[in-house]
Amino acid sequence: MQCSWKAVLLLALASIAIQYTAIRTFTAKSFHSCPIPSPVNCSLSQDTDVADRLCDESPTFSYNLSRKTHVLILATTRSGSSFVGQLFNQHFDVFYLFEPLYHVQYTLIPKLTQSKSTTDRRVMLGASRDLLRSLYDCDLYFLENYIKPQPVNHTTDRLFRRGASKALCSPPVCESLGPVDLHLEEGDCVKKCGTLNLTLATESCREHGHVAIKTVRVPEVSDLRALVEDPRLNLKVIQLVRDPRGILASRSETFRDTYRLWRIWDGTGRKPYNLDVTQLTTVCEDFWNSVSTGLNRPPWLKGKYMLVRYEDLARNPMKKTEEIYDFLGIPMDSNVERWIQNNTRGDRSSSKHKYGTVRNSAATAEKWRFRLSYEIVAFTQHACQQVLAQLGYKTAGSEMELKNLSISLVEERDFLPFS
Repeated sequence: MQCSWKAVLLLALASIAIQYTAIRTFTAKSFHSCPIPSPVNCSLSQDTDVADRLCDESPTFSYNLSRKTHVLILATTRSGSSFVGQLFNQHFDVFYLFEPLYHVQYTLIPKLTQSKSTTDRRVMLGASRDLLRSLYDCDLYFLENYIKPQPVNHTTDRLFRRGASKALCSPPVCESLGPVDLHLEEGDCVKKCGTLNLTLATESCREHGHVAIKTVRVPEVSDLRALVEDPRLNLKVIQLVRDPRGILASRSETFRDTYRLWRIWDGTGRKPYNLDVTQLTTVCEDFWNSVSTGLNRPPWLKGKYMLVRYEDLARNPMKKTEEIYDFLGIPMDSNVERWIQNNTRGDRSSSKHKYGTVRNSAATAEKWRFRLSYEIVAFTQHACQQVLAQLGYKTAGSEMELKNLSISLVEERDFLPFS
C-alpha cells in the first residue's frame, strides 16, 4: 500500500517531534535532579546510580543574581554577522559562541537549508530556545544532545566553527598555546588545541562576566520573547540588518551552487523561469516582521533591543561599536578597539576564509553596487520595497545612479535603542 505525500510529511514531522521530546525529557530529568549542587544532593544515599550520575555531571540553572549580560546577535547569512560577532569575541570578559544552533538545525532538520517550508523553519525554534537558555547559563553539556557523533567523556572534535571562539581557543580550554599563538587563524586553533573539552569550556564560560552568541537561525525577534522575559536571563538582542541587495550579491558570490540561477541571470541578462525568488523574499519578509516588532517597542523589549544597520557600522565602526557597548552596559576594552583598527582598513585578500573579517569595511558595504546587474537590482527593489523604505535604503533609478558612488543609497537614520 502506498502512502500519500501528506502521510509521509506527517510521519516526518512526528519523527522530529519525538526526537525533540526525547531530548527535552532527558534534559528535564537532569534539570530537576540537582536544583543546587551540594553534598546532600550528591551523596551516596541516592536511590539509583543514574541519579548519582546525573547529579554529578549535570550543571544547573539559577536565577541571574549576578546580572551577567547575555547578548544575542540576531542576523541572517551574509549580513556582516561574523564581523559583529568579533566585536564581542575580542572582549576579554565576554564568552562568545559562533552559531551553536547549527547543531540543532542539522540534528532535527538536516535539509533545512534547502527547504522552502515555513513549518521546517519554525519546527526547530523550541529546541533552539532551550539550547540558548542553557548556553547562557554556561550549561554546555546540553549541546551534547545535538552534536553527532555523541561526545565521549564530554569531549568532541565536532563543534561547528570552534576556532571562531577565542574563549574556546585559550586557557583553560586550550593549554597548548604559547605567547606567539595569541592571534591564530581559525584552522590553526583547531589543530593546536585538539578536541574540545566541554567541562573546561563550561568553566571558562562561568569565569567570564558576559556571554554573547551569534545566530542566523532565528527568523524574528518575536521568536525570542520567551527568553527575553525569562527572569533567569538578562538577554539583550542586537538585530543586525543589511541592504537586501548587498545580501543577495554576497550570497551569490559565496554560495555559488545554491545561487547559480541568480548568477546565470546576472551573466546573461535573462531571468531563468525556475528562479527561486524566495531566496530573496524570505530575507525581506523576516526583516520586515522582526524590525516592525522592534520599532513598535512592545513593553517586553524595553531596554532589550537595538537595531544596527551593517552599513552604519561599516562606515564608522568605532563609533557604532561604542554605541552598542553603551546600550549593553558593558565597558568596551582596548582589545576591541585594537581589533577594529586592525580589521576595518584591510584588503579582502588578506582573509583566508569565506567568513573572514579582515576588510576595508566601508568599501565592502558598497561593493554590491558593482556586482549585480541593474536588472537584478530593480527586481530586488520591487520585491523588497517595503523593507527598503523601512530601513532607510534608497532605490537606484538607473544603472548610472547605481554605479555612481557619490550618490548614497543609505539614508541618514538614527535607530535609537529601546530603553
